[in-house]
Amino acid sequence: MSPTPDPAFAGRTYPPGPVHTVSAAKIGEFARATGATSPLHTDPEAARAAGHADVVAPPTFLVSLAQETEAQYIEDPEAGIDFSRVVHGEEGFTLHRPVVAGDRLVPTLTVESVRAAGGNAMVATRVDLADEAGAEVASVRSMLVVRGD
Repeated sequence: MSPTPDPAFAGRTYPPGPVHTVSAAKIGEFARATGATSPLHTDPEAARAAGHADVVAPPTFLVSLAQETEAQYIEDPEAGIDFSRVVHGEEGFTLHRPVVAGDRLVPTLTVESVRAAGGNAMVATRVDLADEAGAEVASVRSMLVVRGD
């Protein structure tokens, strides 16, 4: 029998993670990998002409930082998550402002809910990203499906 996610983790917020600096190189790599062709993602002059401090990340760019932050929960032995049974359910993004190269973001993970559904566990997480002064930048919501036996 595989472990089951502990429903007592619903509502738990982990301590803020380390500061992550967004680089123009990573934005460019992500844009190319996802087929985002706007010059705002790769050309600093085009980004500045549009009023941004540097190149602008595609809206879904924060997925990698969010998933890295979710590892706090998935790797927590008390949480009861068997990663070999995790399937990505969905992802949603709320951007409070554009993310640009040079941003220094602090992620904070909250496990919003843990519930049973059809023999599986559905885990909803939210990673809030703020700048170093604490101003909201974005939130990334994820649904993880932890397959049952």
